[in-house]
Amino acid sequence: MQRPGGYPNAAPYPGPMQAGNSFPGMAQGAGGGGPPPPLHSKPQGQNHPGQQQQQQQQQQQQQDPHGHLSDANNGNHLPPGHHHHHHHHQMMGKMPSPSSSSSTGAPTVATDPNHMFSNNNSINNAKSNSRASSSSGGNVSVAQSTASTTQSGQSQQQPPVKTEQRLTHEQFRAALQMVVSAGDPRENLENYTKIGEGSTGTVCIATDKSTGRQVAVKQMDLRKQQRRELLFNEVVIMRDYHHPNIVETYSSFLVNDELWVVMEFLEGGALTDIVTHSRMDEEQIATVCKQCLKALSYLHSQGVIHRDIKSDSILLASDGRVKLSDFGFCAQVSQELPKRKSLVGTPYWMSPEVISRLPYGPEVDIWSLGIMVIEMIDGEPPFFNEPPLQAMRRIRDMPPPKLKNSHKVSSRLQNFLDRMLVRDPVQRATAAELLAHPFLRQAGPPSLLVPLMRGARHSNC
Repeated sequence: MQRPGGYPNAAPYPGPMQAGNSFPGMAQGAGGGGPPPPLHSKPQGQNHPGQQQQQQQQQQQQQDPHGHLSDANNGNHLPPGHHHHHHHHQMMGKMPSPSSSSSTGAPTVATDPNHMFSNNNSINNAKSNSRASSSSGGNVSVAQSTASTTQSGQSQQQPPVKTEQRLTHEQFRAALQMVVSAGDPRENLENYTKIGEGSTGTVCIATDKSTGRQVAVKQMDLRKQQRRELLFNEVVIMRDYHHPNIVETYSSFLVNDELWVVMEFLEGGALTDIVTHSRMDEEQIATVCKQCLKALSYLHSQGVIHRDIKSDSILLASDGRVKLSDFGFCAQVSQELPKRKSLVGTPYWMSPEVISRLPYGPEVDIWSLGIMVIEMIDGEPPFFNEPPLQAMRRIRDMPPPKLKNSHKVSSRLQNFLDRMLVRDPVQRATAAELLAHPFLRQAGPPSLLVPLMRGARHSNC
C-alpha cells in the first residue's frame, strides 16, 4: 500500500557525488554514470576534465531509449522506479531491511559519483517510489553536469587520466571474508520465510536450531551492489556498536556470493506502519523520541552518523521497545576526517546541508529525526506529495518546514521540534541536549506503544 500522493522513488542516495554549487536540475549535461569509488579510496575531489568527458560518454552509451541506466563496471541494470507494496507491513512485522529496501518504499539514495539530477525520464520515474531505500543510486537521478566547461561554454579537451584500479570480485570477497564469521549459517537455520525484498537483497525470518528463536536474515548479493563497499557497514558498524536501542546483530557470513547478516527479529514492525495508520499522542511521541535519541547520542559519541533516519528505520519489539536499524548508509567521522560530503539519505528527510553538498556531521541525523517527528504528528513528511527533486529544492532553499497540524501540539512539543529543524547545523540541538528537553519528561515506558501495533489496533484506525 502506497501512502496517498507518495512519490515512491525518492531513494536514499548512497555514494559520493562531486561537490559543486550547481543544484540538481540546473545541470547542462547528462550526469556521469561512472563507477563507485574503489574500496578504501580517498575522498574524491573534482574529476579531471578528461575523466569527466569519459564519464559523459559512458552515460550516453549506458542510457537506453527508456531512460534506464546501467552501471559501467558491473553491468547492473538500473530499472526505472517501481512501486514497493509494503510487503513488510503485510507480514508479521518489518525486518531490518536490506539497506536498499525500506518498508514503505522511499528510496534511500546513495548516488553514483557525479550523479545529481539527470534527464526527465529519471525524474518522472522517481515519482513511483518515495520511501524505499536503494543503494543503486539509479532510480532517482539527481545529477549535476560533469562536463567541465570554460567561460565560453566549451568543454575542455584533455586526455583521459588513469583511474585507480577497481577491486575484482574475488578481491572484494576476500576482504569481506576477513570481517565475517567462518562457517555456513545454513547448518544452523531452518524454516526460512521471505518477508521483504530490495535492490540490495532480501530479508527472511528463520529459526535458529540451537536456540529455537526466530531471527532475521538479510541476504545481499555481492555482485548486485552499486556501492558494494557499503556492505562493510552492515557487518562492522552493527558488530561493534551495541546499545539497547539498536537492533542486535548476532553474526554475519559469506554464503557463496552473498553476505548474510543474522540479527534479532522484531515482531512489532516498523514505526512507518504506526504513523500511517494510527494517531499517536504526545506521550507516545516522546517515548519514541527518547529511545531514538538514546541510540543517536551513543552513535554520535562514537563518531557514527546514521544518515538515513526516518520512520522506516525504526523497528519495535513486541513489548514496545524501540530500536534503530538499517545501518547500510552510515558513516564514521573522526578527528582526522570530521566531516562527510556524500549525498546520502532519503530526499524528504535530508537536511539542507546534505542537499547543498556542504561538509556535514552528526547534526544531519537530528534534522532527519525532526522530520520523523512531523511524520508522527502529520502522518507523513513535509512535501511528500511532491516529486523528490522538487522537495529537495524546497528543503534547500526555504525556511524549515512547518507542521500541518501545529494547532494540535503543545508548546513543549513545538519547541522540541524547533530545536531540531534549524537550518544552521551549528545551532541545531545535539542528541545529548535533546535528551534533557522538557518535552521528553512526558516519555513513558515502552509498553505505552503496544496499543499502536498492528495486532493490537482495529483495522479501521
